[in-house]
Amino acid sequence: MLQPDELSTIGGLQPLVEIINRADRTTERLILEALDARSPELAEEIRRRMFMFEDIVNLEDRAVQLVLRQVEPADLATALKGVPETVRDKITKNLSERGRENLIEEIDLLGPVKVKMVEEAQAKIVSVIRSLEDSGQIEVQRGGEADELIA
Repeated sequence: MLQPDELSTIGGLQPLVEIINRADRTTERLILEALDARSPELAEEIRRRMFMFEDIVNLEDRAVQLVLRQVEPADLATALKGVPETVRDKITKNLSERGRENLIEEIDLLGPVKVKMVEEAQAKIVSVIRSLEDSGQIEVQRGGEADELIA
């Protein structure tokens, strides 16, 4: 028999966000598209709470550098195919000059890459970000979160 202090709330948005965050990018996109069709407001709220590869621009430079140390160069080059310039700039400015040149050269040498390969590489990097966040080494700002100062 459960006692009142043993009860817990199950459900809500956060567990759903965590499940979607652990899914591959294709599944993530399919879930969000289906939610968009049923409840655009709910889909938008979930997107605000999720960390997507493109959100790397919101990380502090020190956090990006920690992530880059744990990512394979080939995965990084693949993940950067077709991303917005702001994402590419955020990553390249956190590399050494030589590292930047090597990355740009590797991206150019890749040629056309399947979308699935890009999504898999991005998912690996997001996984590194999540593990660094879980271990407390970096802090991830999500939509709706803001550091407020209290006087």
